[in-house]
Amino acid sequence: MNIQDVEKRLAEEQKKQKTPFSAGDTVKVYYKIHEREKERVLPIEGIVLKRQGEGFRKSFTMRRISYGSGMEITFPLYSPHIEKIEIVKPSKKRPRRARLYYLRERIGREAVTA
Repeated sequence: MNIQDVEKRLAEEQKKQKTPFSAGDTVKVYYKIHEREKERVLPIEGIVLKRQGEGFRKSFTMRRISYGSGMEITFPLYSPHIEKIEIVKPSKKRPRRARLYYLRERIGREAVTA
C-alpha cells in the first residue's frame, strides 16, 4: 500500500463533505481558529483565484479585499480546520483560465463582473 492509495481513499471520504467550486466563484470559508482555550469559527469570503494539486494535497487560493488592501489566502482543501465551504455566488461566465491572476489589479465590481 503506497501513499497514493491512502490519499485516494482519504480524498474519496472527504469529497462527500465538500462542495464543488471552481476558479471565479465567490465562496465563504468557515475556518476554525484556536484562541487560548477557546475555539471559534471565522467566516472568510472572497473570490477563488485558483485550485491546484491532486489527491489529498489539493488546495485553493482565494482573494478578498479587506480595508482597501487585497489579501490572498491559500487553504488546503481537506484541512480539518475548515468547517464548511459555502458558494455565495457562482461566476456568471466560466473563465477560460484556471488561474485568475488578472483579478489582482481589479477592485470591487470590476473583479466580480470580469
